[in-house]
Amino acid sequence: MNYNTADFFINNFTDFKQQMLGWVNQFNVCCFMDNHQYQLPNHTTECLVGVNAIQYCKVEANFIENLKQFLQANKNKWLFGHVNFEVKDELFNTTSNHSDNIAFPPLYFFVPETVINIIDNKATIFCINQNPEKIFKEIINTPISSVFDFVTSPISFTSKISKRQYLKTIEQLQKHIQHGDCYEINFCQEFFAENISINPLAIYQKLSQLSPNPFACYYKLQHHYLLCASPERYVKKQDNTIISQPIKGTIKRNLTDKILDNKLKENLYNSKKDRSENVMIVDLMRNDLSKICTKGSVKVDELYGIYSFPQVHQMISTISGQLQSGIDFADILQTTFPMGSMTGAPKKRVLELTEKYEQTKRGIYSGTVGYISPNGDFDFNVVIRSIMYNAENKYLNYQVGGGITFYSNAQAEYEECLLKAEAIKKVFT
Repeated sequence: MNYNTADFFINNFTDFKQQMLGWVNQFNVCCFMDNHQYQLPNHTTECLVGVNAIQYCKVEANFIENLKQFLQANKNKWLFGHVNFEVKDELFNTTSNHSDNIAFPPLYFFVPETVINIIDNKATIFCINQNPEKIFKEIINTPISSVFDFVTSPISFTSKISKRQYLKTIEQLQKHIQHGDCYEINFCQEFFAENISINPLAIYQKLSQLSPNPFACYYKLQHHYLLCASPERYVKKQDNTIISQPIKGTIKRNLTDKILDNKLKENLYNSKKDRSENVMIVDLMRNDLSKICTKGSVKVDELYGIYSFPQVHQMISTISGQLQSGIDFADILQTTFPMGSMTGAPKKRVLELTEKYEQTKRGIYSGTVGYISPNGDFDFNVVIRSIMYNAENKYLNYQVGGGITFYSNAQAEYEECLLKAEAIKKVFT
C-alpha cells in the first residue's frame, strides 16, 4: 500500500506529544504508545500512534486462524491491536467462568488511517486518505491540557479477595508446587470501583506523570480504555530476529538516598527467590522460541539484568532467536502466548490453577498491545501496571500479581502487589 508520507521537525518535543495525545482522543479507536525517552536495549521508537480504524479484525473464537487471514489480507500496512489473556483458552483448551466487567474484545487488530512515528525531533506522518500536512497542523493547533485541568475526586477501590484469603491462597499454591504440579505460578488479584465517571485521558496523563515507563500506552476502543504504564516487552521482531524480555523480580526504590538505592539493586540481583523466578521464565521462553526459531539460534543475551524505573528496580532478562522462514505474528502468538512472566511453568497446568484460584478474568490485563509495521517488524508490550475502564458500565479496575515459587513469602508477595500498584493508587488520591 502507498501511504501519503511526510516528515516534520518538532520544536518542542514534550508539548507536541501532549498535543498529539489530545488529538488522538477524538477518535473512537486510537492507540498511543510512548517510550518516555528510555534508552533500554532494543529500543526502536520514541512514540508511535495509530488512529481511525478503516479495517479491523474483531473475533470471539478461532483467534489464530482469523488473525492469520487478517495479516495476509493486510500485508504491507500498519496494524495496531491487542490480545486478551483469555485467548489462552483456545491455545491450551482451558475455560474461564469468571466475570470481566471491562470487556475488551478478546482479540482486536485494526488498519489505522493515520500513523505518526516520532524518532528524536522528527515526526513522520503516514496517511491513507488524509494529507499529512493537514494532520500536522491539526495537532499543533490542539490545545495542551494539563492534568491539573481536571479535578478527580478520590476513588476508593475494593479488593476482589481479602488479604487473609490472598495469604491463604499463596499457601495453597505453594502446596501445588511442593506436590510437583508446577514450578512457578503468577497469581493476580483485582481491585475495582463501580459507578465511576472519569476522564480517561486526564487519568492517563497523571499516571504517566507519576510513573513514566517505556511500554506505556493510551488505548481506546470505543468505550473501552486501557491506561497503561508498563515497563515490560512481550516480543519484538526486527528483520529476522525475535526478542523477548520477561520481567521477574521487583524491589522498591529509595529515591532519597542513592547509596541505599544502589544497595537495593544489589539485593535484587542477589535474591535467590527472584533469580529462581527469573531463570524459570527464561527457560520457558527459550523453549517457546525454539519451536519457531532456527535450530541452535535461541540464546540468552542477558540474564538477571537490573533496570531502574520510577518506583521500582526490576530484574529483566533478554532472550533472542532467528525466526524460521514464513513465521508471522499469529504463529508467534500461538507458540508463546500467554507470556511466561504472567503465567508460570508448566503453562497448561498453571493456567488451570489460575482459573481455580483467581476470582476475575484478567481480560486485557496480562495480555498485550502493540503494532506491526508495513515491513513485518513488530513490538508488543505486556499489559501490567495499568488502569482499565469501561465508560459504558462505569466500571474501573486495576490488577496486580506476582510470581509464586517454593521460596515465596506470602506476606512479602502481598506487599509486592501493593508496591506495584503504588503509582495507580496515587492517581486517584
